[in-house]
Amino acid sequence: MSWRKDLGPAKGNWTEELLEVLWAYRCTPQSTTQETPYSLTYGTEAMIPVEISEPSLCRQTLDLDLNKENLLVGLDLINELRDKCRIREEACKIRAARRYNSKVKPQSYQKGDLVWRMRNDTRKDGEKFSSNWEGPFRIADPTTGGAYYLEYLLGKSIPRTWNATHLKFYYSW
Repeated sequence: MSWRKDLGPAKGNWTEELLEVLWAYRCTPQSTTQETPYSLTYGTEAMIPVEISEPSLCRQTLDLDLNKENLLVGLDLINELRDKCRIREEACKIRAARRYNSKVKPQSYQKGDLVWRMRNDTRKDGEKFSSNWEGPFRIADPTTGGAYYLEYLLGKSIPRTWNATHLKFYYSW
């Protein structure tokens, strides 16, 4: 426990800083929605504590009636704001998936191809240098969705299907 000695007085201060960190999170626009969690919840932006204690131009020129009216308008429009954020978030997810999937090489096998099959019990037996693949097997029947029925080289079929991600080509030289 010598690492606790290195922290010194800072090790117990995290509880005092937690509220400030949470407030900063609630008032910071998120990358996917471009809105703050506070504005998505309450329909308006939050004032930071400094704005409350120190007089600012915004606070000095505040018209309470106009402010109340603007808050009600903001509450009426909050569902539209949430829908826009949902669309932005979905677009961000689609862009990330497109970027990720651009590097994925789809693998397809034909009936009769020889493949290696990923072992289920890899390294469970405690051997450090055990093989990750077993086989070879023959593709008996391709199914939909990238799954394949396999068979042993002698012709005996294997009862369940295997996903293409758990197979790789067997090359014999």
